[in-house]
Amino acid sequence: MKYLALIIILLLFSFTQKKDKLTGRYNYLIEDDNSYIQKDKITFNDSVFAFDNKYLPKGKISYGNVILLNNFINTDLIISISKDQIAKDTIQFYMHNKNSSTANYLDEVIGKGKLIRIK
Repeated sequence: MKYLALIIILLLFSFTQKKDKLTGRYNYLIEDDNSYIQKDKITFNDSVFAFDNKYLPKGKISYGNVILLNNFINTDLIISISKDQIAKDTIQFYMHNKNSSTANYLDEVIGKGKLIRIK
């Protein structure tokens, strides 16, 4: 009987856990002179993202303490998103250059922007 109760508790726990994955469609905006300019639309599907612009390549999403979007517009640009931003409709992100002169390229921010969920 105690095993049955344990199984039920574990199942309930797994169903109530929130997902820490990016999914859905977003407008991609970058900050330029204290104003935001919409560049394109992005569709996220678990561990892959794609721009609506067919000429831009698909990218990969790495999940960890900070979510990283690799192959974002060009191969040198990486986007970092704080994990607490995932649940929001407006996600703040920071841009980093892989070819940065600093030891850890994630320490140097070259730009920032927002992803706004399309409903």
